[in-house]
Amino acid sequence: MKLIYDVSDKPKFTQLVIFAIQQLLAIMAATLVVPVIIGNGMSSAAALFGAGVGTLVYVLFTKKKSPVFLGSSFAFIGSMFAAFAGGVSMALGYAGIIMGAVFAGLVYVVIAIIVKIAGVDWINKLMPAVVIGPTVAIIGLSLAGNAVGDLQTGAEGANPLICVLCGLVALFVTIISSTYGKKMVKLIPFIIGILAGYAVSLIFTLIGNALEIDALKVLSFDAFKALTADGIKLSTFISVPDFTFVTAFKGVSEITPAYIGAIAVSYVPVAFVVFAEHIADHKNISSIIEKDLLSEPGLSRTLLGDGIGSMVGAFFGGCPNTTYGESVACVAITRNASVATIIAAAIGAILVSFLSPFIAFVNSIPKCVMGGICMALYGFIAVSGLKMIKNVDLEDNRNLFVVSVILIAGIGGLSLVFGKVTLTPVAVALILGIITNIMLSKKKN
Repeated sequence: MKLIYDVSDKPKFTQLVIFAIQQLLAIMAATLVVPVIIGNGMSSAAALFGAGVGTLVYVLFTKKKSPVFLGSSFAFIGSMFAAFAGGVSMALGYAGIIMGAVFAGLVYVVIAIIVKIAGVDWINKLMPAVVIGPTVAIIGLSLAGNAVGDLQTGAEGANPLICVLCGLVALFVTIISSTYGKKMVKLIPFIIGILAGYAVSLIFTLIGNALEIDALKVLSFDAFKALTADGIKLSTFISVPDFTFVTAFKGVSEITPAYIGAIAVSYVPVAFVVFAEHIADHKNISSIIEKDLLSEPGLSRTLLGDGIGSMVGAFFGGCPNTTYGESVACVAITRNASVATIIAAAIGAILVSFLSPFIAFVNSIPKCVMGGICMALYGFIAVSGLKMIKNVDLEDNRNLFVVSVILIAGIGGLSLVFGKVTLTPVAVALILGIITNIMLSKKKN
């Protein structure tokens, strides 16, 4: 795939701002929703701030060679819930999620040291294309249900068919802009698609309000109403996010050895699971930019960037971060691999976390519109994985079995629970693929 902007290229300033906004829109919905799922007063704006800072840390460690944005990790949701388990105070829970992110980050640091000493050849032998390709495909395919579910969802009471129509408008406009667009249009298909889907949703909603037909009300204005609930004041336009560390400091005195142990047990095993996904993500990015990131800047650096970036992000926003497939897919579709765009997006995330109207706008984008966009994003992740095995001989039963096991375990949603630790379908599929590949690795006589 020929890139329009390579990793080291720097677009003009005005273009850079637009590209950064597109990256933000691609990752923002998922980043903002994690603190909403956790509850306990966690701030979406703070999570966005943390994601921006964490991404800058990642870019620094990877020597500006890896074009991917870090966002709130869904893998640690169970671990974050565990930090608030047992009726602990909110302050102690906040301290717990920061400690947990530190534990998870330290796992990455330890693995990075091992990799620095032992090299990465063992990784390539353990996870060749026949293993990593279908695993990357599973990352996209496992999210298919989320995209389709969102595609049918709008404001409460909205007709699913109307929602699907709005989502498909966003999808088709994105596809047309990316395929047939010229110059800037080709580079910002997601912005155009989201705005088109939003506009159609707004039209249906306004008609629904005028005729009092709930089925047409796809878009909710609640996020905007909340801005003026107490009247128009400075916080209506600018507000400081509720940073996690502020509340966490109040709970430091409540920390006990037993609580520290519980947090470690909840976070450390999950970090090893996410490590496997880290490898898959970076193999995917490498195939897109046609540069092996595990060799240069090196897996040790990508791990340090991810791990320490996650610690820093959680300090501010509470959510451990991870490289986002949506960001990778955005690079693949737009063919813009410029790290300058990622840096601009990270700075933009930090700045807009203070802008109440922008956060409200993002929160008001109907799920169906983002569902339509995610059909393209998740699909491209899946296709990127499948492209990795285009040179694999699937006439050989050894390869065929490896790919088959990974695809069926992943698509079937096989997850394994060990106490408080849950191995995700992606992790289980990867582990089974590695085991199968090792079993069949001996050459025939």
